[in-house]
This record gives sequence, structure tokens and C-alpha cells, in this order.
Amino acid sequence: MAKLMTSESFDIVIVGAGAAGLFAAVFAARTGRRVCVLDGAEKPGAKILVSGGGRCNVTHDEVSAEAYAGSSRNAIKKVLRRFDVPQTVAFFAEQGVMLKREDTGKLFPTTDSARSVLEALLGAARSAGVVLRVATRVERIERQDEAFTVSGGWGQVSAPRVILATGGRSLPKSGSDGHGYKLAQALGHTLTPRIFPALVPLTLPHDHFLCALSGLTTPAVLEVRDRAGRRLVMFSGSTLCTHFGLSGPPVLDISRYYRDALLNDPEGTQLVANWLLDETPESFDRVLLEAGRRSAWRVLGERLPERLARALCAAAGVDASAPLTQVMREARRGLARAATALVLPITGDRGYTYAEVTAGGIPLSEIRLETMESRVCPGLHLCGEICDVDGRIGGYNFQWAWSSGYVAGVGAASDNTLT
Repeated sequence: MAKLMTSESFDIVIVGAGAAGLFAAVFAARTGRRVCVLDGAEKPGAKILVSGGGRCNVTHDEVSAEAYAGSSRNAIKKVLRRFDVPQTVAFFAEQGVMLKREDTGKLFPTTDSARSVLEALLGAARSAGVVLRVATRVERIERQDEAFTVSGGWGQVSAPRVILATGGRSLPKSGSDGHGYKLAQALGHTLTPRIFPALVPLTLPHDHFLCALSGLTTPAVLEVRDRAGRRLVMFSGSTLCTHFGLSGPPVLDISRYYRDALLNDPEGTQLVANWLLDETPESFDRVLLEAGRRSAWRVLGERLPERLARALCAAAGVDASAPLTQVMREARRGLARAATALVLPITGDRGYTYAEVTAGGIPLSEIRLETMESRVCPGLHLCGEICDVDGRIGGYNFQWAWSSGYVAGVGAASDNTLT
């Protein structure tokens, strides 16, 4: 691809060719503005291609601000409603990508291929006249008079408007290595005090009995509790035991809340698993008490995978094959707690390399939500994961990318001083 010349100028330069950046580019260029997108990777859209197991969970059939954390939900709501789910579905349909709803409410392309989503975005950008430059890492953005100079080892370009869509720190191999934060800070922005991996698998001690159940998947309810035992947040769904700890939808969803609570109270925060869903330690203890001469693993085995049933018995120090009439009261109650309120000794998480999104970033309080323009650096717009917004799994983070990218693109293009 041709090298950029130092004399090139555009109406809008977008840094980052991910979901939010490409979306911003399409809608900015459709107004007739001259738009250039710069991306440091050899090929754009790497995170799109690996999302949803390679299928790309484009959005969810019902998206509300309650599915997000970070900045205030009222602020998030203002951006989401500017480009909603029906508009997202319509956009991709226009590009020939039809979406299907799965039982979970997630919307995937009917092709079951993330590449079709990326090609739709790139095709829409080409049709709108967007100039895309890859392998062009931006090292500096400087504001001079009424224009920005965007530069790197490849040269420089200028524009009166710049959109930062660099992502956060999740999946750094895709190019979102946190460099965008430095670019924003150099232009006057601050970062949230906490920036950490979200939607990330959690780790347990290598010798924990759940690690020995690697590959086992079963429904569970997970809760973050404070030192008084009060529930702070709860998620439920299919939970996967792995050689390193735990994964699966509820684990990923709860990971950012557990990490956040842990930062507030390292000693008093607990993550608790209930393998029997609606049961409590008290109710299941009654079940065990009334089981008579039946064995513990047979009672548990009616509700749980056999491997997990036997492992819970062993963890509670109960002979899995012995009649429950022979199990001492404290041991029986211990088994009830292990099955319905197992405290998980989480040692950490798998980090940004395995995180689907980043918690923290540029506070929305520093951004004008009508246009996603910076309050501290006029002419600069921000969108996507670089903002302090992170959603649950299920297409919510992509919807934030589409919504905020649209608002940033249209907002940047609405500058009356552009010619």
C-alpha cells in the first residue's frame, strides 16, 4: 500500500480501524467529508475476526444501559439511543449481512462468520470513499492552530478533526495495547484511576479440585459478596471448569465486578458458586437429611455431573458412597455449603491477552455526548473501548462500538468549518 506523504491532509483522521473506528469512518465519509483511517496492524479488524468464537456477536436483541459498567448509565444511555439495535440490524442488512437471533438474545450473522461482518464494514468504508492505511502506527497527535498533525515513522497527515478509536488494552496482539491512552493524555485527557481486564477467565490455585475437572461444563450461580456476606452482584449460566480455573459466560460477566470489589476490599471480598442454582445451604442440607440411606454422590448426581458430584463430596470430606445416615451433621452441612455456597479462592485472571474488553479508560464526563467531542481538546472525538464503558458478553460491547462510532463520525463531520 502506498506510503502516506507528509503533505496529505483530510477533513477527518481516524486512529484505529476496529469496529468503532470503521463505523465512525463510514458515517463521517457519507456526509462527503474526506476521511482517512490509520491503523498500526497489517490487517484491520483483528478483534472482529476473533470475536464470538469467529462468528462475531454483532449485538443483542435488547440493549439497555443496565448491561454496562464504568461511566454513569445515564451517560451511556444517551449515546446508545442515538444508534440503536434496529438501526444496527438495518445497517448490516444494507451491506448484505443478515443477522439471526439465538435463544440467548444474541444476534449473529446468518453466515456464522465474523469475516462477513468485517468485509461489510470495509466495503461500506470503500463505497463512502474512506482512505484506509494499515501498518501505519500513530505515535503522536499534536494540535496546532485549528488543525491536528498525526504522525509516526511513516510520515504525517493533518486534519482539523481527529477521532480516537484505538481500543483499550484487551487482546493486545490485535493492536489495542493501550497506546491510545497515551495519545489522549498528551491532548489533555485523564484516565480513570482503575483500568483492568474485563470479560476475562478467572484463575484458581493449580491444585484446586475444580482444575482437575477441566472440560466440565454445568450451570451455576456466581455471586460477589462483601465481608458481611451481602451479595453485590450475581450472574448465572453455563460455567466451564478449566485447567487454570473457571470460564464461561457468568465467569466472564462477573470478573470485572469481582476485580472492582477486590480493589475496594481485598480481604473481605468473596466469589461464591452455587452449583444447585435455587438451593441454599439450609434447603439442601434438608434434602441430604431426608435422603436416608442413599449415598451423597447419588443425591448430588441426580442434579450434577458425576465428576463434580464426587469432587464436591471429597472437598467436603464426605465419603461419596456411604449412606447419608452415617455422615456426621457437620460434614453433611459442609457438603451442603460446598454444593450451594462454595467460596472460590480466586488467585487472579488471565489478563489482557484473554480479556474481551477493558474496564476503565477516558471518563464520559470529559466527552460531549451529543458528538463524542472532547471537552478538553476541541476537534478531538473519542469512541469505542477507549472510553470508560464496558458491557456484558452478548454483543453489548459491539453495540457500544456501533453507537459511539456513529455519534463520533457524524459529530466530527458536522463541523461547519470543514470545507
